Amino acid sequence: MLDPTLLWRAPEVNPVNRKARSIPGLNPFNLYGRVFFFSWFGFMIAFWSWYAFPPLLPVTIKKDLHLTQNEISNSNIIALCATLLVRLVAGPSCDRFGPRWTFAGCLLLGAIPTALAGTVTSAAGLMVLRFFVGILGGSFVPCQVWSTGFFDKNVVGTANALTAGFGNAGGGITYFLMPAIFDSLVGDGLRPHVAWRVDFIVPFICITVVAIGLIVCCPDTPTGKWSERHLAAQTNLAHHGITGAVVDVPGELTDRATTGTDSPSNGSENEKKLGFEATEPKQPAGFAHEAQIGEQQMLDTARGEVVVKPSFREALPVVFSAQTLVTCGGYFCSFGAELAINSILGAYYLKNFPSLKQTGTGNWAAMFGLLNVVFRPLGGYISDQLYQRTGVWGKKILIHAFAVLTGVFLIAIGATDPHNRNTMFGLIAGMAFFLEAGNGANFSLVPHVHPHANGIVSGCTGAAGNFGGIIFGIIFRYNGEDYGRVFWIIGIMTIAINLALCWIRPIPKGQIGGH
Repeated sequence: MLDPTLLWRAPEVNPVNRKARSIPGLNPFNLYGRVFFFSWFGFMIAFWSWYAFPPLLPVTIKKDLHLTQNEISNSNIIALCATLLVRLVAGPSCDRFGPRWTFAGCLLLGAIPTALAGTVTSAAGLMVLRFFVGILGGSFVPCQVWSTGFFDKNVVGTANALTAGFGNAGGGITYFLMPAIFDSLVGDGLRPHVAWRVDFIVPFICITVVAIGLIVCCPDTPTGKWSERHLAAQTNLAHHGITGAVVDVPGELTDRATTGTDSPSNGSENEKKLGFEATEPKQPAGFAHEAQIGEQQMLDTARGEVVVKPSFREALPVVFSAQTLVTCGGYFCSFGAELAINSILGAYYLKNFPSLKQTGTGNWAAMFGLLNVVFRPLGGYISDQLYQRTGVWGKKILIHAFAVLTGVFLIAIGATDPHNRNTMFGLIAGMAFFLEAGNGANFSLVPHVHPHANGIVSGCTGAAGNFGGIIFGIIFRYNGEDYGRVFWIIGIMTIAINLALCWIRPIPKGQIGGH
């Protein structure tokens, strides 16, 4: 039964890595609640600015810059290209420098082109600027890696889905805020030519404040500095009297634990071993709120779930493993479709329902993004519940089930191309449930896949979502305003890709940790 007090009560923690086993989301004074807040709020602000152009593009910016429909489509695609590159880099960066600093870096770098939006005077300038604003989309990877680092396996799916779901809602909020701020500025006497440019100063200020806030108010990990995470695991095991296992520190991706009671080996600093031959009491004072887990589970956590530094040679087997392909393929379809649809949904509504005009279509298009607040967390929560009953296989099956049903709704929208508002908005809401819940379910599985290289897996998966957005955006680009046709094409691709991946086991055979 759900206990509402968990929303503000100090959580139980894993005794080895100090990850929380509940989510105190309503308690920002608690360490875990504070990190949870900055994870979702930072990504929401980033998403708002990342998608700040589409609400104003179909009418205001198009008229001011004299844009063609193809130029608008090209700018939507280019906006995703930088994000793809940043997400690929952000994953290994999280493993090497920690997700907190990577997160802040993405926000601050993306804030600069956001502030410069008012300097755009041509289609080429718009495309260049949107490319650099796309850096903000890369903040999704450190958001998820940071959340994974603070919440244990029993709730990590829900935690990741909540932070990403609330964050993705920025894609809906922008459809409300950008036209509303624009209308307010015009009402105060600014010409439209000036008003839309001033509009972008607001997200710039918000991004900068949040980036500084997460640096000042939050730590790298539950145990302290990112560079000391291995030592913290060793110390916590020792406090609990665990003997007979060693891990390598500072470590590389292929460093795996060995068993036995060997003493630390001779050699270079990079090859030093830490032995867990504890002489301290099992439950020293000060270890309050610890969850009771078995000795073997503690060992597996230390041996297989402490993130290690990446090297290119050793990262390749992780990047090209079948399990990483599953999370990438699933996210290619689900988040890729979400990004592409988010870019054109206001224009699609304006085409089928011209009487709604720019603000009206923007408000209805916002609903698609705002549903992330409920649907993506729900996907992660359902995934966690299945995990407790069926193990990791349940999480994987759920991803493919959501994807197939998403495909069905996409085909239905494309085949009918509704001109009735109730039909259109109902089908979009149904599609949004399975699509966005699928996103949550996908990043519920990611922490189980190569947990010692979580940043790399998260980066590849996130980048695959962006790659999907680019591919689907190109399909929209070459079909002009025939939006319905593209919907059913995406639906068929989604079903086909997920059926092709459904036979792969969720985690590699023999993997330590992540079960």
